[in-house]
Amino acid sequence: MQFTAKQISDFLSGTVEGDETITVSELSKIEEGKKGALCFLSNRKYENFIYSTNASVVIVGLDFVPSQPISCTLVKVKDPYSAFSVLLEKYNEVLNETSQKTGIEQPSFVHLSAKIGKNVFIGAFSYIDANVEIGDNTKILQQIYIGTDSKIGSGCTFHPGVKIYNRSVIGDGVVIHSNTVIGSDGFGFAPQPDGTYTKIAQIGNVVIENDVEIGANTAIDRATMGSTFIRKGSKLDNLIQIAHNVEIGEHTVVAAQAGVSGSSKVGERSVVGGQVGIAGHLSLARGTQIGAQAGINSNITEENKQWHGTPAQPLRDWMRASVLFKHLPGIEKRITKLEAEITAKLQS
Repeated sequence: MQFTAKQISDFLSGTVEGDETITVSELSKIEEGKKGALCFLSNRKYENFIYSTNASVVIVGLDFVPSQPISCTLVKVKDPYSAFSVLLEKYNEVLNETSQKTGIEQPSFVHLSAKIGKNVFIGAFSYIDANVEIGDNTKILQQIYIGTDSKIGSGCTFHPGVKIYNRSVIGDGVVIHSNTVIGSDGFGFAPQPDGTYTKIAQIGNVVIENDVEIGANTAIDRATMGSTFIRKGSKLDNLIQIAHNVEIGEHTVVAAQAGVSGSSKVGERSVVGGQVGIAGHLSLARGTQIGAQAGINSNITEENKQWHGTPAQPLRDWMRASVLFKHLPGIEKRITKLEAEITAKLQS
């Protein structure tokens, strides 16, 4: 499919500088742009590429003024990154045949008591258990299990291999990537006098609200009682562990290999970096930002604050401590030398 610069500009509510009739048929990074490609420039550290790219059209910000001659046509918009992400989504819809599929592939199993909405697709080797409800326009791809009494909203996409345990509740527009498990047992064991452990029954469920996206190979445990919550608009990366009775606040992002221990609550619009560990029964304030590999072992009560290190501390404190840390060997030598000098003076 081909689109003119004018069509793209109209779709994005932008303006064109250059040839309005020039056409593009693919999207690419600006440093790899070629004739017929559409690119974007958001981060100014990549500005040098706009003067050498062979791309036909580049999306830029309203305030962009070239400092050298350019050969490409510009489409100016308020936010080039967001504009390009909209185009990527539309392009993906065109490429993704699954979004157009409906019906039930065979072999698969759908229990007679299940309620399936309109324009739903269920891929081969999937198993839909008793009393499951699936909303309109949801795509259940291949080799997916959805357990008894689970409720799935409209417009969801579950990629191959997703497993959803009994009584899970998933809202509208949720995307779950391959091999993620929703509703597995929480890690609950009672120590016994003889040193063994007795399993504590996990009778709760998982509730995932609207417009959540969850990466591949992530595990979200069911609550011991009540629910584990992933609130609306949150985005979870691959390889994340969310323990029983955790609550992830609205529009929070969690990067890969992070772990949140049982009953902790992460405030809305927070950012959790890769490999962050959050201990159990904690509460993190709204807008908390945690740097990669930090360890959180106490409550965070101040909103919109950055934390880093293990144990985590305010970012500025951690940066000052890091500077001192690398100088510790030299400081130790100076202290040892001063101690020797003082001892020598006292003895003389």
